[in-house]
Formats: sequence, structure tokens, C-alpha cells
Amino acid sequence: MKSKNDYEQSGGKKGLRWIYILTFIVMAFTGFGQMPIFKRYYVSDIPGMGWSADFYLTHYIHYLGAIFLLGLFAYVIVDYVLSGRKELSLISSAYVRIALLGGIVTTGIFRVLKNMPDVVFSPDFTRFIDISHLGFMMLYIFLALVFLIMKSGWVVIK
Repeated sequence: MKSKNDYEQSGGKKGLRWIYILTFIVMAFTGFGQMPIFKRYYVSDIPGMGWSADFYLTHYIHYLGAIFLLGLFAYVIVDYVLSGRKELSLISSAYVRIALLGGIVTTGIFRVLKNMPDVVFSPDFTRFIDISHLGFMMLYIFLALVFLIMKSGWVVIK
């Protein structure tokens, strides 16, 4: 079996990896922007960062990032199903990441629904969704760092 790092560092997959990482950085930054912390902790006072205190702007950027991320997920899933399964196998760390990403996406969808004018959730359910979304994301970031240190990728070549 070839090393997973040989595959993941090859050609187009390296570019896709950086797009994924940059998208997650933008999503994390704008996600924290949904909590009013940038103005409170003077991040928005840094030259060029004044826009980060605008809740609606960070909200729209977060939604656009989510749309882009879902498109990226769809592309990777279709690519794996159509061509990758013959030559690649997912490893255990990939299944953990997929489960966490599923939790992030599911709670994110409920957060979008919560923000629609005709949809009403109970305060307890809203709190549960908000904390779950943040918890899944924090756990994903932590485990992504652990997997990076362990040099555990997503796939191995069969």
C-alpha cells in the first residue's frame, strides 16, 4: 500500500486541500463573528478589520462559505464514488471527520431554519442547536489538529 500522504500531496488534490482549509478558516472566523466578540475584544479596531464587527456582513459571508463548503463536499463525494473507491480506501480518521462534519452540517441547517421568519423553535431547542453547532466545530478543529500531528490523512491507496 502506498502512503496516504503520497496521494494527498499529489497535483490537484493539494489545491483542493488548500481550498478546503481556507474555506474552514473563513467559516470559523465568520462563525465567531456571529457572536459579538470582535467589537468587544477590539478585533474590529485592527486596521482593515472594521468590517468584522458588522454582524450582517459576517452572517452573509458565513452563509456564502457554507454554500461553497457544501458544494465542495458534494464534489468530493461524487469524485470518490465515481472514481476514488476503486483506488482509495477511507481510514478510521476519515470516518470520525465525516461524522463530525455531518453534525456540523445538520446543526448548521437547523440554525439557518431558525433564522427564517416563519420558523419558530423553542428556546431550549434553539440553545441546544447553537451549542451543538459550536461544540461539533470545536471538536472538529481539535481532532483535525490531532490528526495533523499524527499525520493521519483521509485515505490510503489500495
